[in-house]
Amino acid sequence: MDATASGSSPSITFHTIVDSSLSLVSPLQQTFQRAQRHCFGDSTPGEFPLAANPSIVLHVLTSCNLDPHDLANLEATCTFFRKPANFTPDFQLSIAELAALDMCQKRAIFRPMTSEEKEFLKQRCGGSWKLVLRYILAGECCCRRENSHAIAGPGHSIAVTSSGSVYSFGSNNSGQLGHGTTEEEWKPRLIRSLQGIRIIQAAAGAGRTMLISDAGRVYAFGKDSFGEAEYGAQGSTVVTTPQLVESLKNIYVVQAAIGNFFTAVLSREGRIYTFCWGTDSKLGHQTEPNDLVPRLLQGPLENIPVVQIAAGYCYLLALACQPSGMSVYSVGCGLGGKLGHGSRTDEKYPRLIEQFQTLNLQPMVVAAGAWHAAVVGRDGRVCTWGWGRYGCLGHGNEECESVPKVIESLGSIKAVHVATGDYTTFVVSDTGDVYSFGCGESSSLGHSTAIDGQGNRHANVLSPKLVTSLKNINERVVQISLTNSIYWNAHTFALTDSGKLYAFGAGDKGQLGIELVGQQTESGTPEHVNINLS
Repeated sequence: MDATASGSSPSITFHTIVDSSLSLVSPLQQTFQRAQRHCFGDSTPGEFPLAANPSIVLHVLTSCNLDPHDLANLEATCTFFRKPANFTPDFQLSIAELAALDMCQKRAIFRPMTSEEKEFLKQRCGGSWKLVLRYILAGECCCRRENSHAIAGPGHSIAVTSSGSVYSFGSNNSGQLGHGTTEEEWKPRLIRSLQGIRIIQAAAGAGRTMLISDAGRVYAFGKDSFGEAEYGAQGSTVVTTPQLVESLKNIYVVQAAIGNFFTAVLSREGRIYTFCWGTDSKLGHQTEPNDLVPRLLQGPLENIPVVQIAAGYCYLLALACQPSGMSVYSVGCGLGGKLGHGSRTDEKYPRLIEQFQTLNLQPMVVAAGAWHAAVVGRDGRVCTWGWGRYGCLGHGNEECESVPKVIESLGSIKAVHVATGDYTTFVVSDTGDVYSFGCGESSSLGHSTAIDGQGNRHANVLSPKLVTSLKNINERVVQISLTNSIYWNAHTFALTDSGKLYAFGAGDKGQLGIELVGQQTESGTPEHVNINLS
């Protein structure tokens, strides 16, 4: 589809990609040699049939929601798509760049930005609107931002609908359900005080909840602290209705992650801020344990945009998005090798996990369990590392792994999602099948029948096992959430593409959102929760 005929001309010069070596285009395409050929039929070599109607082409590209890689491929193979299109707001932008910009404009986090903020984000992402689009889409994919999702917190649960309404149920001893009381709720109940506010992301920790609105505002309720002290609890005062976090009002937040000792939030520009656990500079800064002021996470990620954060018991993972590709950084407590650097030492500042380069794996989703971690690659491979107790790493044993290791037994599937909890792991394939492994306590793995040959459905699972109870519901699962706390019996949610929510595991506080029969305290099979999240 190119206009120029030559047998041995030099490689294509990319005008809208800052550095071809760091572009979205593959090395093969970067060395593509121009050859004389026709676009369609008998057209003049290099003449694009719709070149006289670029507005139509722009409309088609935008309407099709092409992937940024596809837009880059168009630029690499046809001069029409990479030459200046002479359209507003920038006459020098190519059709592909304009299409990327238009698709960015559709996103809730991008629309309200000023021109200066948009340009800053563009330069931070690598100088291309295609790279900005990739950054935004990656964040949406990782966190289901702006999509319905459910959170299986420690004893309580949060469900966010596609329209931004929020339901909560389960334990409420600290007001973490947000209904103005401290009474338990055994059925999903709408948080009415949020009427008129569209929530796009939620996070749940022990006795506390955080919600992110489409305006970047953060609402918190439950315990009045952002983390527990290492010795003795913080947060004796409780907040029973959603309250705006004043210290974050000047930061446009898109995601929150709650660990045990700390809380982290991610800004629209991809910067990480943390609360608490600053003693001895454990998270790159020196603060009091109960500090309520967000602190920028210092180190290499100050100048690298992050699309997702995941908090474990005492460590933090960050999925970074650079022009050269995706990468994972870790910071915090290194016991068990859960930071992924081949050692068990702590890291006060974010450090790149280099093993993914060795594995030739592009991370797309990260998950931080209490003591172990997992990543899904672009090619569908799954890596786990950290404490291997109960088989939660899925390698057929209970050994620890101090660097990411591919789960070989999942080689026949393409994974798209992974979730981790307290010594448990779930993997979702591109067909919607779900696999689980690790600690079988509370029936939270979903294997309702005996799996150890002795009638014990609570048995541990050392290797990935298909959750047949979810397959039997004949729904395509798109998200799994499970309890990530060592102090609570675990429960699990499975969300389908039709917006149906299924729950299983511990339900002693009403956290499943279903009625348990008799004296039951758990459900071993997925039960439909009476709430439509679509």
